[in-house]
Amino acid sequence: MESTALYLILGYLIGSIPFAVIVSKLFGLADPRRHGSGNPGATNVLRTGNKLAAALTLLGDAAKGWLPMFLAAKLAASGTAQTLVGLAAFLGHLFPVFLKFKGGKGVATALGVLIGLDGWLAFGAALTWLVTAIITRYSSLAALLAACVAMALAFLRHGSDAVSLVIGAICLILIWRHKANIVRLIEGTESRIGNRTKS
Repeated sequence: MESTALYLILGYLIGSIPFAVIVSKLFGLADPRRHGSGNPGATNVLRTGNKLAAALTLLGDAAKGWLPMFLAAKLAASGTAQTLVGLAAFLGHLFPVFLKFKGGKGVATALGVLIGLDGWLAFGAALTWLVTAIITRYSSLAALLAACVAMALAFLRHGSDAVSLVIGAICLILIWRHKANIVRLIEGTESRIGNRTKS
C-alpha cells in the first residue's frame, strides 16, 4: 500500500511538470498563460507561431503521461497501480503543484496515458484527433471526439476493468475541462488551429 502511494505521488509530480511554460521560456516566447486561451498547453504555444516549441511541448506533455507508468512497471508495480499512476499523472497536468494548481486541459497527457495502457486504443484516439483537426481545424472539437472514441474503444476492448474505468474517468474530465470550448463551438466563436495570438 505504501509503495502504491509513492507511485501515485511520483506520477502526480511528473504530471505537474509544466512543459508549455518551460519550453516557452527556453524559446524566448511569451508565457502561454498570458495570451490566447491562457492554457499552458501545446495548442496555445502553437498560437505564437513557433511550431517547434509547440511540438516539443506536445511531446513533453505526452511523455509525462507515459513515463510514470513505465517507471512503475519497472519497479514491479501491479497492473492496477500502473493504471492509477497514469490517472495521477493526468491530474498532475490539470492541477500542477508547480503552477499553483492551474494547469492545462490534458489532451496530450491523456494520450501519453493511453499509450501506456493500450497502444492500439491510443492510435485510434490519436487518428480521430488528427482527422478531425485536419478537416475542421478545431483542436477542441478534435479532442472532444477523440475522448468519446477512446471511451467507446476502452469498454469494447477491456469491458469494465480498471483500465476502461480510468480511461472513462480521464475522458469525462477532459470533456468537462473543454466546457468553455463547447460553448464557443456552439456560438461559432472558437479559435481554429493556426490562428496566431495578436501582439
